[in-house]
Parts: sequence; C-alpha cells; structure tokens
Amino acid sequence: MTTPATTTPATPPVERPLVVLPHATWRRTADAHAARADAATAGHRERRSRHERHAIEDFLFEYYPTKPALLRRWHPGAGVALEPGPDGPAPHAAWRWYIVDDDGRTRLDVDAFLAERGDTVRYVAAIVGATAARPAATGCFGLHEWAMVYREEEHRHPLPLRLGGRGTDEVVEAHRIRCTHVDAFRFFTPDAAPRNTLQPTRESQPALEQPGCLHANMDLYKWALKLGPLVPGDLLLDCFELAREIRTTDMQASPYDVSSYGLEPVAIETPDGKAEYVRRQRDYAQRSASLRARLLTACAPAAPTT
Repeated sequence: MTTPATTTPATPPVERPLVVLPHATWRRTADAHAARADAATAGHRERRSRHERHAIEDFLFEYYPTKPALLRRWHPGAGVALEPGPDGPAPHAAWRWYIVDDDGRTRLDVDAFLAERGDTVRYVAAIVGATAARPAATGCFGLHEWAMVYREEEHRHPLPLRLGGRGTDEVVEAHRIRCTHVDAFRFFTPDAAPRNTLQPTRESQPALEQPGCLHANMDLYKWALKLGPLVPGDLLLDCFELAREIRTTDMQASPYDVSSYGLEPVAIETPDGKAEYVRRQRDYAQRSASLRARLLTACAPAAPTT
C-alpha cells in the first residue's frame, strides 16, 4: 500500500499590527502635507497659469507625468488606520483601494492593492534593492545631456547652448561617455550613442542602475509614484524635493545656458567643474540611500512572508 505524500502546510500570512491615528493627529498631518506640497509646486502652478515654460521644473511634471493635486494628497501608508472624525470616516474612504472597518477606521486594503499592482511593486523593489546594493560610480560628469544634443541643430529645450554647437560637440569628443541609465541613453543622438561605453537597455536596467547616477536618484520619485498609496506622504514629497534639486544640477551641468533662471553653470569641461559635479554626485548618492531604504520598507507588504 502506498503511503500518501505529506505536504507542509502553507505558511499563513504574517499579521502586521495596525497603527491607529486619532482624528486630530492624521488631520493635522494631512493638512501639513498639503501645505508642503503647495509650497513645492507654487512656482510651477503660477507659470502654468501664465502658459510659461520652465526647462528645469517642467521636467518633474512631464517626464514624470503627474499633477500638483496628486502630490498634495496625503497617504498614511500600509498598516495605518485612521480614526473617524465628527463627520464620519476619513476622506480616504472614498479613494481607490481604501476600506472602512466595522469600527469606522479607514485603512489601505493592501491585499486589494497588491492584487492589482503586486507585479509593479515587486519590480520596483527589485530595481531599488539592486541599485542600493551597488557602490556609487562617479565621474560621468553629466555628459548624457551633452550627448543628447551632439551634432544636432534642434534641441529639446528652448535655451541657448553655453558653448555653441561646435564647442558642445568638442566637449563630447574630448571625453569618454559612461552613461549607465537607459532613460538617459535613449535620448542620445544617433552620432552620440555609439560613443557610450555601455548600451543600456530596459532589460539590462536592473543590472546597470547605480546610486551615483543622477537620473537613477531622480527616479526615486518615479518609483514612489508607482507605489501609490503604499508610500507615506512625507516619503513622496522627500523624493520629489530631492528630484527637483538633482534636476537643477543636471541642467547646470548640461550644455544649456541656464543663466536666465539665475543659475551658475557647473562647467564640467573644466577641472573645477568636474570636481564640483563629483562632489554633488556623491552627496546625492548618500542622501538617496535613506530614500531607497524607505521605499523598500514601503514595498515590504508585497514581499513573500517566511
């Protein structure tokens, strides 16, 4: 007689205790978040009302397509329940993926969110985790922006080239280009792309992303947006504000003349400019490390339990 094979029972999900926020606490936090978001987007909103373009800050709303209204919406993150107020459950109750428990507390329905977005969360965790595990590579000097205008008459931004077309091309030709970021590399001109020491692709992105890359650090904002309500509001705004700062450096070190914005260039064609670029690069790598750790914590509900 054959003995039936035995199976090990599946490990039950780990119950994560809820953090319960009183109405006054979460209301105060949500209001402060909205005020912080409004302050961060005030310039963009004012320019938009006048139909004015801004080559630096528009990037944060177009390349990372989102609206100021989304930034001001505060999420508490997974595992946090909001006590009802005098008018009933928190407004989150009307938002997608939130539920109201029998006690009137409102919380993110993590299971429902992961049922729809679990693959995205796991992908973000893989990219962010792999990047965090690598040392920062410095010394690319922001030449990706120069490679995007190399031997081209028309440019992405309505700003003059600081060194002119010929001077810009000479800088590209005098340097080794070492761009690791696919979403920068894909904008290289046809003549510039073969000059890169790597040929990044979407498939190789998890293997190439590294924390010295300005664009990889700006992308922490993109990953925070993709994680949606899993990301607490303060983390989303921290990622946005770092991305805005990095974007400013990105354009200061670019071939464009940004003096019309009251900014000095980081002249990477000079030794002093190179040193300044690397200094900032290392600073951003260090500061982005804590954001990556917090994003990985936000991804934790999608990780397999043991």
